[in-house]
Amino acid sequence: MKKLLLIALALVLALGATALAEDAATPKYVFMFIGDGMGNPQVTATQYYLGATQNPDAAIPTPEQLSFTEFEALGLVTTYDASSFCPDSASTATSMASGQKTLSGVINYDVDLKDSFKLITEYAKEAGKKVGVITSVSLDHATPAAYYAKVPSRSQYYDIAVQGLTGTTLDYLAGGSFLKMDGDDGEQENLLDIAAANGWTLANTNDDIRALDAESGRVLAIEPNVADSQSIHYEIDRVRREAEGEDILALSDYVEAGIRVLDNENGFFMMCEGGKIDWSGHANDAATSIHETIAFSDAVQVAVDFAEEHPDETLIIVTADHETGGMTIGFATTAYDTHFDYLTSQKISFTEFDGVIATLRENGATFEDALAEIEACYGLTTEEGQDLTLTDADVEALKAAFELSMLPEEERVIGEEEALLYGGYEPLSMAVSHIINNKAGLSYTSYAHTGLQIPVYAQGVGAEIFSGLYDNTDIFNKTMKVMGIDL
Repeated sequence: MKKLLLIALALVLALGATALAEDAATPKYVFMFIGDGMGNPQVTATQYYLGATQNPDAAIPTPEQLSFTEFEALGLVTTYDASSFCPDSASTATSMASGQKTLSGVINYDVDLKDSFKLITEYAKEAGKKVGVITSVSLDHATPAAYYAKVPSRSQYYDIAVQGLTGTTLDYLAGGSFLKMDGDDGEQENLLDIAAANGWTLANTNDDIRALDAESGRVLAIEPNVADSQSIHYEIDRVRREAEGEDILALSDYVEAGIRVLDNENGFFMMCEGGKIDWSGHANDAATSIHETIAFSDAVQVAVDFAEEHPDETLIIVTADHETGGMTIGFATTAYDTHFDYLTSQKISFTEFDGVIATLRENGATFEDALAEIEACYGLTTEEGQDLTLTDADVEALKAAFELSMLPEEERVIGEEEALLYGGYEPLSMAVSHIINNKAGLSYTSYAHTGLQIPVYAQGVGAEIFSGLYDNTDIFNKTMKVMGIDL
């Protein structure tokens, strides 16, 4: 009997030891994906759009899953900062990168702008991991900056870039380019020269970026053909241009290259931002926002594929900093219906359509000329009986916006009504976006950020800790705990 008890006790102790070992498991590879401006509405709209377009004959509405929407853990976070319930990207990224609240516009400094915070990337580097930061916008923008820089103001673009390039935290910095390549006055040391002096390998062609590997050293990968504000291309434009024969990198390409550069025996921490979900949300461009979310999902899929090869060593976290635009699914004129398939008629982002408008303005175009371009780019038509037939009210709204857009900016009179209708963007672009959004059954409440709570998806080692409702500062705390790093 004693023997049996001793055997049973030994088994219990062995099982307990195994459980403790499992509890103590830490991920070798940590991916942090941040969809800037990507709240529940953006994720849901993308699922519904894909469901409607990929299952046109379905008997009932059938949403499609994104690469992360079926992750094992689902959480929800508050995003307010020390200034407002409607925060900005600098403060919210600071919360996730350092675990601290700060003022809107501040990156990794306290509310008194005196003391700076230590970053999760710095802790990861001290733990022996390599560190990468990727973004679809400029490399010195608020969200990527929060993972390698500390400045009182997010607009200190040159200082942010210098910190990243001269510091020792980053091993891979990739995406767009820099907003202030030669400083605020254009007379400071060129950032690429600073990079070269600090041992960075510059990759700024498609071939160079695709050829990156573990032997490439410390890598600065810059989009070869930058789009607006030194970013990579909007996905809706990239896909169209690729169909026309161009070769343009996607956000997922930068993640693939980053994995090759960073992979090593001690593992890595990689932050990847889908920054133009936010930009398209500010501009109330639903179709462009949906395509940006698809591109972001594709980037996450690269990590999912990697995790399948390293199932016991990888943690993937997907979240956002805040929601942008107050996107809603459902609109007054469509009542209980939506028509996500209508958005397939939009072939161009608002920024590219701004270029079309500029050409119309330069050529002294008529309103009829503008209507022809609108039909070509968005499918909105004056032909009767079509899904996207413009109503009389639509035409009047477009005409008012057209007349304002045909004026040079300095001659435009923008009152409260115009500010509400166009939000500081090109009037005709906004009018067109609002009309096609509404016909599809979508709308927006703002041109700024909102205070909505944000989802967190997690998969892999320690993922379960990210379930529940908590503050965005706890994304830092939970990630640090899972990584086994003490503060």
